[in-house]
Amino acid sequence: MARTTNKNAWILLLLMLAGVVIGGFLGYLAKGVSWLSWLNFGQEFALGSNQGSGAIQLNLGVVVIQFGISIKITIASILGIIISFFVYRKL
Repeated sequence: MARTTNKNAWILLLLMLAGVVIGGFLGYLAKGVSWLSWLNFGQEFALGSNQGSGAIQLNLGVVVIQFGISIKITIASILGIIISFFVYRKL
């Protein structure tokens, strides 16, 4: 019985991830349309920057590894999460 609950949690996680990705993509596409540009409105959170400055660096002498993460939450991605949750409930 516990495996079924675990499987459903993974399905929910995958659906929500797909909702975020598809919603973010649709928000990116909608930013050029004047009456849909509000879908791309959001906030970006980052550890480090896009150019690499401020990111956590691991210098091994031969190889330099940089760690950073950037998350952009938009209205379209939030709508994608909500829609994916309703799809999960219908399954």
